[in-house]
Amino acid sequence: MISCRSINIALLVLLLFLYQSNILFSSLHAAPKVTLGSDRIFEKDFLPLIAKKRVGLVTNPSGVNSHLASTADTLKLNAKMFDYTLAALFAPEHGIKGELIGEERFQDSKDADGIPIFSLHGKTFRPTKDMLEKVDVIIYDIQDIGSRSYTFATTLFYVMEEAAKYKIPVVVLDRPNPINGVTVDGPLLKKELQSIVGYLNTPYCHGMTIGELAQYFNGEYSVGCNLHVIPMRGWQRTMSFKDTDLQWIPTSPHIPEADTALYYPITGILGELSIVSIGVGYTLPFQMIGAPWIDADKFAEALNKQQFPGVYFIPWHYKPFYGRFAHEVCHGVLVRVQDHLKFLPVSTQFLLIGILKNLYPDEFAKGIAEAKNRHAMFSKVSGTDEVLNILLHEKHIVWPLRSLHADEKKAFMTKRAKYLIYPS
Repeated sequence: MISCRSINIALLVLLLFLYQSNILFSSLHAAPKVTLGSDRIFEKDFLPLIAKKRVGLVTNPSGVNSHLASTADTLKLNAKMFDYTLAALFAPEHGIKGELIGEERFQDSKDADGIPIFSLHGKTFRPTKDMLEKVDVIIYDIQDIGSRSYTFATTLFYVMEEAAKYKIPVVVLDRPNPINGVTVDGPLLKKELQSIVGYLNTPYCHGMTIGELAQYFNGEYSVGCNLHVIPMRGWQRTMSFKDTDLQWIPTSPHIPEADTALYYPITGILGELSIVSIGVGYTLPFQMIGAPWIDADKFAEALNKQQFPGVYFIPWHYKPFYGRFAHEVCHGVLVRVQDHLKFLPVSTQFLLIGILKNLYPDEFAKGIAEAKNRHAMFSKVSGTDEVLNILLHEKHIVWPLRSLHADEKKAFMTKRAKYLIYPS
C-alpha cells in the first residue's frame, strides 16, 4: 500500500516540476487572454523541433513567456528533461540584455553559464558559418513593434537566409503585433534601399505578426528556409497589445511601453531628420512633436481641423533632457491615439509633416538642408526616396504622400493573405 507520505512527496515533486516549467500558473495573477509561442515550445507537437538537438536562441529581454519567465532561462532549466542542449545565444541590436544604446556595436561573449553569445550587431549582422556550425536549430523569440523600420525583424530575415544555406531549421515563437493585425499604412520598400532598418517590401505598417512576416519572407523571397512558426492561442487581429492582457517588456530603450509602438510610426520617420523633437530624450518618446519656434495652440488647431481618424492633438510644452533641442523649452503637440483600429499611423505622420511645412516653411526648409547627411537614412527608413523628393519639391505634401504606392499596397494585401496565421 502506498503511504500518504509517499503520495505527498510525489505531488510535491510534480508541483515543483510544473512550477519550474512555467506550466503551473500563480493564483495571484489572472491568466492572459493570449498564449504566446514561447509558452508552447514544450508541447508534444513542437517538442520534436528541439529534442536531441543543439539549440541556438536569438533573443533579448522581451523574450519571455506569458508569465514573464525568460525563454533563455526556461530553455536552460528544461534541457535535461527534454533532451536538448542550449548551445548558443544570438544577440540583436541593444545586446542580449538590452542595455546598449541604438547602433552601438558589441562583441561576442559568454553568459554566466558559459554559453557563447554571438553578436548580430557588431562585426557582422548575419550569423557566420562558424556560428552556425555550433547549432542544429535556431529559435527566434523577440517582441516586434509592428513597423518595418526596426532592426530585430531584419535580424530574423538575415538568420533565415544564412540558416537556409546550411539547412538549419528556424523556429519562430510568435508574438502579437502590438498595433493590431489589420492596420496597413505607409509606403513600401524599394529593393535598392534594403538595409538593417528595413528589409521587406511591405508597407511601413504591415499588420502582421513576426511569425506571419517570416512566412511572407520565406515564400515571397524564395528563401528556402526550413521554417516553423509556433503560433499563439487566443490572439485576434483586432487586438492592440493592451487587449491581450500580456505584460510589456521594453523591446529597446526608446520603446518602454506597449503604447509606444502605436506612436513610433506616427513620428519616427520625421525624427530621422531632426528638424523637430519627437519626444526621444523626454519621458514620452515618439508621442509628440515640438520645437522652440512652434506655436503649440496654432499647430494643434490646424491638425485637429483635418479630423484625421482615431487621433487628437493637444497643445504641449516640454524641455527635452537630451537629443534634439536638449534643455530648451519646446512647444508643439502631444499626439493621442483614441482608436487603435481607426487611426492611420503613417498617414498621420504625413499630416504632421505637411502642417509643419505649411505653417513654418522657412524653419522646415532650413532643417531639411541642415540634415543633408541624414537624407540617406531617412530614405532607408521611409523605404523610398520618393518621400524625401515630395518633401523637397512639393508645396502641398499630405495627399501626395498618402497616395504613394496605392496600387502596390493593393497587390501586397493580396499576397499577404496567403501568409496570415490568424483569421480576420
